[in-house]
Amino acid sequence: MRFVLASNNQKKKGEMSAILQGLGIEVLSMEEAGAHTQPEEDGDTFEENALIKARAACKASGLPALADDSGLAVDALGGAPGIHSARYCPGSDWDRLQFLLHNMKDIPREKRGARFVSAVACVFPDGTERVWRGECPGLVLEEPQGEGGFGYDPVFYLPEYKMTFAQMPGEEKNKISHRARAMAKCTAGLAEEMKGKEEEKK
Repeated sequence: MRFVLASNNQKKKGEMSAILQGLGIEVLSMEEAGAHTQPEEDGDTFEENALIKARAACKASGLPALADDSGLAVDALGGAPGIHSARYCPGSDWDRLQFLLHNMKDIPREKRGARFVSAVACVFPDGTERVWRGECPGLVLEEPQGEGGFGYDPVFYLPEYKMTFAQMPGEEKNKISHRARAMAKCTAGLAEEMKGKEEEKK
């Protein structure tokens, strides 16, 4: 079964494809599905924004659509950057990471708690909608460490693993990340949903 991912981010597509291949789901990017839409993400929560993107991708492609809205919520910053993580300041991922570190420069290690949050939405052409949420707790380091991952991964430290997301092998990150946790719920939910839709056809 083919699903369109409401993104052209190849790293994100790779993560989702690896997680969903066990269900026999082929994940297409917007470009691969011939869908061109950029809805305004004006929701107040990760869940609302994921649904906005999934609805638009489903409508544009005619395929079941998956969308993820994720971000970093820092306790000492009142949950910021939160839903604005990808637009925290103009420029590149690196610029946003540096802006975050600047805003946290006077915050001591014991108060640098944070969590990555992911909401994964699925919208089917028949109007069925589902949303799943996953969180991964950690803390924000004073300086980046590691070369892997993307976004805020180099400063997001997981004490129990003694490394940042950027230092963690991709296979391991794909098992424990916020997106992995949301996708585990999504995979179970989609298996049920697809089983139900198959039975409806009989």
